[in-house]
Amino acid sequence: MAKDTFFRKKETINAGGKLIDLSTPKVMGIINLTPDSFYAGSRKPLIADALQQAAKMLSEGADFLDIGAYSSRPGADDISVQEETDRLLPVVELIAANHPDAILSVDTFRAQVAEAAIKAGAHIINDISGGQLDETMFATIAKLQVPYILMHTKGTPQNMNQLAQYKDVFTEVLDYFTERYHQLKKFGVHDVIIDPGFGFAKMQEHSYTLMKRLQDFNVLGLPVLVGVSRKRMVYHVTGGNAEDALNGTTALNAIALTKGANILRVHDVKEAVEAVKISLACK
Repeated sequence: MAKDTFFRKKETINAGGKLIDLSTPKVMGIINLTPDSFYAGSRKPLIADALQQAAKMLSEGADFLDIGAYSSRPGADDISVQEETDRLLPVVELIAANHPDAILSVDTFRAQVAEAAIKAGAHIINDISGGQLDETMFATIAKLQVPYILMHTKGTPQNMNQLAQYKDVFTEVLDYFTERYHQLKKFGVHDVIIDPGFGFAKMQEHSYTLMKRLQDFNVLGLPVLVGVSRKRMVYHVTGGNAEDALNGTTALNAIALTKGANILRVHDVKEAVEAVKISLACK
């Protein structure tokens, strides 16, 4: 039972034929195949570099790898399905071949890309739009029967900053998850992970309100993913830019773990794994 709720929180998912226990927090390493992701250190547009990064993250203790070929930073260029697929599939296929035990997540909001990625060897779909940008996504996830990461945002990466307006950000995000999860259940999707979408259509104060109340999402009974790695909400407090935000990221990840985060999605796997180990030692 989660400490602050009477609801039983689901803490297992079936990915790649493996039952994964999320009651022990897991670390998801980010591999961006884009030339324009917000953190330059995460950009691995060359296949060889992406493979090298995958091996490094797995050696450092990553439980999942999250591979993305469409930049979702504010104001990013929109690219075609073909370009996203051309960037993504060779890397998914090669990582799956070289690391057959690795659990691969694909960061896409397009059902067509999601289905192709799963067929290429991926196991989880991470959708920044929560099915809002492709009305066929929920049906596709149900057909594939893979875990689905349901993130909160508004609009698109191109216009989301203009939509960061809320009367009560926690209640509005909670209502969004309630409504979207109800739809997913009707489609027959079994494994859903929620992501509050820190920095997506949210000002700094919105993101910190959600972090302060992270444990209150336990009312949904779903695993929670936290993705704050090197984001503006970190370095606007600590100073500098994304390149300077590792220490602040680790501090915020540690806070998220105390509030029940099940997955940390990060650029820096070693430091996140260490944060998990320290949090477990304190229990």
